[in-house]
Amino acid sequence: MLKIAPSILSADFVNLQSECADAVAGGADWLHLDVMDGIFVSNITIGIPVVKSLRRVTDAFLDVHLMIDRPQRYVSEFCRAGADLVTFHVEAAQPQDIMDALKTVLEQGKKVGLSVKPKTPASVLLPYLDLVDLVLVMTVEPGFGGQKFMADQLPKIRQIRAMLDELNPDCDIEVDGGIDPQTAPLVKEAGANVLVAGSAVFGKSDRAAAITALRNA
Repeated sequence: MLKIAPSILSADFVNLQSECADAVAGGADWLHLDVMDGIFVSNITIGIPVVKSLRRVTDAFLDVHLMIDRPQRYVSEFCRAGADLVTFHVEAAQPQDIMDALKTVLEQGKKVGLSVKPKTPASVLLPYLDLVDLVLVMTVEPGFGGQKFMADQLPKIRQIRAMLDELNPDCDIEVDGGIDPQTAPLVKEAGANVLVAGSAVFGKSDRAAAITALRNA
C-alpha cells in the first residue's frame, strides 16, 4: 500500500503544529522527521524534544529517521518520545550495535527500519532483513533537503525489493530525496511504497493537491 510521508524538514518551523496538521488533513499517511547530529551528516536539525512535542499535538504516524552517529545510544529515547517508527543508518555503527539497536526498538513495541546511503550496496542489509519493518533507500546524499534525485539508485531499490520478497515480503521500502510527481513513478515502479517528500509537499500552498499529485503520479 502506497504511503506519502511529508518531511517536516521543509516545513515552516515557526508554525510546525499547523504545518503538520495541514499535511495530515491533506492526506499524508505519515510525518517524516529527519534527525541530524552534525557528525554522521554535516547538518544539525531536530531531536528528542521536537518528537515529544509533536506527539502531544498529533495522532499522526511519526516516521523518525535518525541520521546520527551510533544510534544505539538514543533509539530508546526516541521510542519513549513518541516515535512510531525509528529508522537509522546501517553505516552509523558496528554490526553488533546495529543488531542491538534493532532489537531495542522492537522490544519497545515500535516499528524499526534501516537506511542505506547512495554509495552503500544493498548486500550490507542482508543480516538484518528478517528483523526490519522498513528499508529506507536514500536517493540523495543525506544531510540537506532540496537535492536532485539520483536515478542510479533505482537498481538498488529493485534489488532490495527482490531480497525482501524472498526474506521479508511485508517489509516496506521507503525512498527519500528528490521525490516529486516526476520521480515518484520511477521509484514506485522499482518497488518502493513509502515516499518521503519535503519541498514537493511543504513547498506548495495546497498540500492536499501536492499529496494527491504524488499519490497518483
